[in-house]
Amino acid sequence: MFRIKWLWKYMGEKRGLFVIAMALSVITSAMQIINPMLSQKLIDDVITPQDTTFLLPILGLMMVVQLSRLVMRYTMVVLLEKSSQCAFNGLRRKMYDVLQNEDSRFFHGIRTGDLMTRMTNDLDLVRHAISWISYNTVDSIVIFLVALIYLGSVNLELMLCLAAIAPFILLITRFFSKIIHPMFVTLRAKLSSLNTVAQENIEGNRVVKAFAREDYEIRKFEEKNEDYRRMNLKTTYVGVKFQPFIDLLSQSLTVTTLLVGGIFMIQGKLTAGEILAFSSLTWALANPLRNLGMLINDIQRFFASCQMIIEIFYAQPSIVDHYHAKDPGKRPEGDIEYRDVSLKIDGSVILDHISFHIKPGQTLGILGTTGSGKTTLTGMLTRINDPTEGEVMLDGHNVQDYTLQALRRYVGVAMQDVFLFSDSVDANIAYGRPDMDPEEVKKYAHVADADEFIERMQDGYDTLIGERGVGLSGGQKQRLSLARALAIRPSVLILDDTTSAVDMETEKYLQNQLRHLDFNCTKIIIAQRISSIEDADLILVLDEGKVIERGTHQELLKNRGFYHHIWAIQNSMEEGDQIGA
Repeated sequence: MFRIKWLWKYMGEKRGLFVIAMALSVITSAMQIINPMLSQKLIDDVITPQDTTFLLPILGLMMVVQLSRLVMRYTMVVLLEKSSQCAFNGLRRKMYDVLQNEDSRFFHGIRTGDLMTRMTNDLDLVRHAISWISYNTVDSIVIFLVALIYLGSVNLELMLCLAAIAPFILLITRFFSKIIHPMFVTLRAKLSSLNTVAQENIEGNRVVKAFAREDYEIRKFEEKNEDYRRMNLKTTYVGVKFQPFIDLLSQSLTVTTLLVGGIFMIQGKLTAGEILAFSSLTWALANPLRNLGMLINDIQRFFASCQMIIEIFYAQPSIVDHYHAKDPGKRPEGDIEYRDVSLKIDGSVILDHISFHIKPGQTLGILGTTGSGKTTLTGMLTRINDPTEGEVMLDGHNVQDYTLQALRRYVGVAMQDVFLFSDSVDANIAYGRPDMDPEEVKKYAHVADADEFIERMQDGYDTLIGERGVGLSGGQKQRLSLARALAIRPSVLILDDTTSAVDMETEKYLQNQLRHLDFNCTKIIIAQRISSIEDADLILVLDEGKVIERGTHQELLKNRGFYHHIWAIQNSMEEGDQIGA
């Protein structure tokens, strides 16, 4: 019942059309007994007494009934299609909105292929439930009940004989439902795994080719494909096993009509027209019961898909706007302070009591071993994670006092793992400010040293680039990412190993450009190369979530600790060599 209420909520303005369609379904289903009733009159009042007075009126009425039913039926199908597409569109839009507001933990805990299955296959099954299952279920129930009532008015004894068979069919379908439901849940999981393998292979095709693992990927896909096929067949076989029992009981209605009805006719309890009416309406009792197995099959699929969608709808992000959060309405100056910040995730210490302060316009450099918490530390500024202890301050206010939209609007992030959209170069750079003037786009491309290779492209800034920047080198993608981050004119610019794929000459050019931006900007640079951060006002060295060294470049070299060790390696010097001035 909860699933029905949930679906009703998202049908929106087309609920009225759905109600009208269901009303038409009831009417048109009930109308199916009219012509058998008229056939009875035709036999008993026209053919048997050989009185043609009512022949043409009855035949004309039968044609009008059939034509009217067909028109209403067509209208019903159109209305159902409109309401189902509206619900499909609304659910898909809502689901996409929910995904946009989920945090990183949500996406780390669910596979992309599974999400795509929920947004395509599962949503389509919901649409199918509205446009097909709903009216077929109503049809079956209404036809069965109306036929039962009418036949009871003709001959109660024969009707009770036929009705006695129905409970056995219902018991079989109930038993079938309990068996098939968990199988559809498993089938749904198999499809999700299959889609995940396909999605990962497409996304990682360059890695597959680089390691010549095509055969392995084919085998892996075949494995998942075979699992899905077997589960599909297993589910189908269960339905096939139950269907003969349902068909047998349904066909027994016809046998009962001929046997008992024939006896009653011999005894004079039934007329020829009445036995014809019973024979004509046997399908009205048999078909709904025969279809019940298939409908329950589809309903169980619908419930399984609904459950998958509802899990997304009601997933609560851990990072949300606090009740007191607001948009300051002005650009922050970029004063950043971390006050005794710690972070634990699933009991593991990721960051341990970190404090520092950088003033507006200054540069913070961060160096550390892999997994030391560098990216996590900077991610707290945009609330990718919230600290379990301590505070992260921006312009003297806790970042939680800002709305997420406001906070992230003023923080530009350029990451090492660059994601570019399947769009033009211009659109990728102007992603944060879609209304940017083309000249501004070119200006920030120049600052990021991307203008030269962009202009060499076939269509320049209008060149369409592939998903994730396929066709571009690592350095080119990083420079586009930097241009995109600069284009929003951020108060704080976070560069997460952004120049790792560019040469030293380009890196020096970018460093010089970042020192002479035409807007005030506090910079946080995560780097493995000391040359990227040696001019920073403050450098932090992280290891296992702790700050093990801090200071300027010269101060850290004099300490002769981890920072000096890395500097010596990168400059091919022995540990004991003198440090130049």
